[in-house]
Amino acid sequence: MTQWLNYHHLFYFQAIATEGGIARAAEKLRIGQPTLSSQLKQLEAMVGKPLFERRNRKLLLTEAGRATLDYANEIFRLGDEMLEVLKDQTPEGQPHLQIGALDSVPKGVILSIVMAAYKISPCAVSILEGKGDELFRELRAHKIDLIVSNYPSQALEEAQVFSKSIAKLPVSVYGSKKYVDLKRSFPKSLNGKPFVFPTSHSKLRHDLNHYFKLHGIQTVPIAETQDTSLQKLLAEHGVGLAPFSEVEGVKEQSLIRLGQLEDVFEEIWLISAHRKLENQIAAKLMKSFSLRC
Repeated sequence: MTQWLNYHHLFYFQAIATEGGIARAAEKLRIGQPTLSSQLKQLEAMVGKPLFERRNRKLLLTEAGRATLDYANEIFRLGDEMLEVLKDQTPEGQPHLQIGALDSVPKGVILSIVMAAYKISPCAVSILEGKGDELFRELRAHKIDLIVSNYPSQALEEAQVFSKSIAKLPVSVYGSKKYVDLKRSFPKSLNGKPFVFPTSHSKLRHDLNHYFKLHGIQTVPIAETQDTSLQKLLAEHGVGLAPFSEVEGVKEQSLIRLGQLEDVFEEIWLISAHRKLENQIAAKLMKSFSLRC
């Protein structure tokens, strides 16, 4: 006779193992301890092995218990993933693509990715901007499908996370009209001038610092922000000069391009996480999307 796994039993077992005992698990789940003990005994009877051993008033996982917990964690993780994937449909049945983007990523890059997604298939796109660690947690939890980043995260060391370099963008320095004379003798003319920089934890900031040090140029960091829109706004108001990648599409009416920084680039990465059920639009973008400037 075929035995069917009771997922309630498995859920209660996972709670006991995670909480370290029946009493704490019962309190968290808000059910009685006798009920929880009964569910555990039924699961042990079905697998034919004890899943815990009692030692010094503590419940410790047996070898079979550790294996069962590994399977339980994977089963419930896949269940969560399935729900998130099935939610990736709008009420009208359209596919739903969820993109996480760092504030520092040029908005023109995000626009290009969104337009490429629309070409793949009619879809609804949600864009979440935030910090890298927050976005990577959302990616691993399958709350978002892709991350657009201007640096490869440490998470890339994990086997379940994949990255693709989609652009290497030249960087130029822009300023308001009062800085127009700096076009002459560029880049030496930048010496001693105020700058609105990206924050120090970004790769671009380190590359800029290296460039200016190499060329003997002393800059005055007067403001720093990861938000490129705010950088642009501050530069437009004459607070200081600002470096932007070429894809930003800065309008000459508000900011003047003073010159390109030789051998300084902003690299952009598209990052995804392994899923049993892939978002097909995200998968196609990972496979084929690139931005040529």
